[in-house]
Amino acid sequence: MNKLKHIFLITLLGLVLFSCQDDEDQTFNAPVISDFEFGEGSSHSSEPVAYRGGDLHMEANIQAEVNVTSITVTIHGHDLEVGEGETEWDFSQTYTDDKYMVKNPTFHEHIDIPATAPVGEYHVVLEVTDEAGNTTEEEGHLEIMSPVTISEFHMDESVVRGSDFHVDFMIEAIHGIHMVSVDIHAHGLTPGEGEAEWHFDQVFEEGYHGLTEAEFHEHIEVPSTAPAGEYHVVFSVEDEEGNIQEYDTHLDVTAN
Repeated sequence: MNKLKHIFLITLLGLVLFSCQDDEDQTFNAPVISDFEFGEGSSHSSEPVAYRGGDLHMEANIQAEVNVTSITVTIHGHDLEVGEGETEWDFSQTYTDDKYMVKNPTFHEHIDIPATAPVGEYHVVLEVTDEAGNTTEEEGHLEIMSPVTISEFHMDESVVRGSDFHVDFMIEAIHGIHMVSVDIHAHGLTPGEGEAEWHFDQVFEEGYHGLTEAEFHEHIEVPSTAPAGEYHVVFSVEDEEGNIQEYDTHLDVTAN
């Protein structure tokens, strides 16, 4: 009886050791990422375009043979020029929420894009790591744009005081145009005899308010008493969410 018991214990121990060895030798395939998409957040767009000052929607399906341990998103620009009022933007975040630490999670997040992020192309990487130490990456490219753009700008370079000058440009505003303002002021000009300091500041709404696309076309009169010289001109387009795009230029006012 004792001999049979001894044989049984040896057999059981062997099975346990074999099972442990089998677990140690078992390998798992790396996670698979599918249906990876990202785009403008408010519309959950799958077009790889988003707008600064808004958010980026990102989604992917993940299939893993063992539980996921981390999901990391990185976003960085491709040698983008940082303009005035802009700040270089790189994003990196690791997600370890309970809802993702399972075998087959669906990744879904919204990432805020700073209003000061430079426009241009960004590289996006989604990295998934599982309990077995396997890592899988999926990548793509994202175009970050301004929610308000000014293009095809044309303006007279000089104007004789007492007459008007012409300006036109195209506006695109995904949230709709709230208003267009024009500011014109002199560069330290001292009014002479019969002259008066001229500072133009006007808001244009009629014909533009609420439109997502419009052509700004106006004629602006220069008083006959305006001092001759160089003036700084700033065109500002504000959308319905408070985003502002400016265009700066100069105007020469001549006496005749």
